Amino acid sequence: MKHYGMSGGVLRRHFSQAVKYFSTVSPSCDQKSITPFVTPVSDVDKAAVYVHWPFCQKRCTYCNFNKYICNTVDHERMKRCLIKETQTLVQESCINTITSVFFGGGTPSLAEPKTLESVLDKLASIASMQPETEISMEINPTNLETQKLLEFKHAGINRASIGVQTLNDDALKILGRDHTSSDSLRCLKEAVQIFSGHVSVDMIFGFPGHTLKHWQKELKQMTDLCGCHISLYQLTLERGTQLFKEVTAGQRVLPDSDEVADMYLAAVEILKEKGFEQYEVSNFAKNDNYCLHNIAYWTGQQYLGVGPGSHGRVWCHKATSTKPQREARVQTLEPENWLWEVEQFGHATRRRVVQSTQDIMEELLSVGLRTKWGVTHANWSSLCCGITLAQLCSCPRTLKWISNGTLILVLEV
Repeated sequence: MKHYGMSGGVLRRHFSQAVKYFSTVSPSCDQKSITPFVTPVSDVDKAAVYVHWPFCQKRCTYCNFNKYICNTVDHERMKRCLIKETQTLVQESCINTITSVFFGGGTPSLAEPKTLESVLDKLASIASMQPETEISMEINPTNLETQKLLEFKHAGINRASIGVQTLNDDALKILGRDHTSSDSLRCLKEAVQIFSGHVSVDMIFGFPGHTLKHWQKELKQMTDLCGCHISLYQLTLERGTQLFKEVTAGQRVLPDSDEVADMYLAAVEILKEKGFEQYEVSNFAKNDNYCLHNIAYWTGQQYLGVGPGSHGRVWCHKATSTKPQREARVQTLEPENWLWEVEQFGHATRRRVVQSTQDIMEELLSVGLRTKWGVTHANWSSLCCGITLAQLCSCPRTLKWISNGTLILVLEV
């Protein structure tokens, strides 16, 4: 099943209504007795792992992520706790195979390479990791972090995601970034050599002062420099950020929505011409250099979240149930509290919520329909019990989408 022309938020809202509609006509989906998903036994012992490094050198003007500015990070204590929580969560969840690892933040390239290496060593000692397992990290392209690229490679990182954002130095200042366009180009050149082409670049569009002409120019330049993977993100104005205050006060002006839409469409066309395949709304790859870790999210696979404020989706066994139940988990946000809890209890899982069938159906549809593959019958049936895609698409609203071509339901052959 694939969609065309609707945002993820719209999809989630409408499919939530579709699921509720189906629940009213199908006794097996009654909301009062709805049961958690059942996943194939072969998948319960596999997981991707996300590791969050919460510290940054400075806060970007547009960012509202869980990050903290701290010039006195206790690297040794952070390393011990990341290792400890990793071990606890993997063993508690009975994970035997790690499918991918992603170090995000914050700014994980500010961590000591030894910290990342120690976490990976711990994972390899308690679960199976193949030599080709994708191990990614986000890198801020400052001179200091560029100098550490080879150390990160030796620590076990085999894929680099570089936060270039833009090649306009004035825009970088507006966004509060602590690197220049020259820094980005230098970092990218080094990364392409060190990581054998397994490099991704993050770019932002739609920021104050951004124009279609400039966007087209820098995209063409970036495709010549990074021939593997590019991720594009429209600037989102988040309440509480410095940029939100500046725009609200009239100090900064964002491009209008039509121009931003033109920027996105131009990017899709330029990247296509340069041989990049759009495999997700915001992600483009050459030669099948997809981000496997993100695909795990988009296809409903299990993943563990390690570190302050990280999220996870984990299958667990409970004494009150003969079948595994899927939980949405969130780790403690604040680094100091997270450190204390991990030292006391072995992990800092602050919130655990058993997901209902409807919860996971909505989640899978809203992220899966962002990809070129859509939500396949095979993937759906491996996760969902009691409802087929064909049945889900039998409600009036969904039938209307199918009839006008917004949604395509391909029957199994």
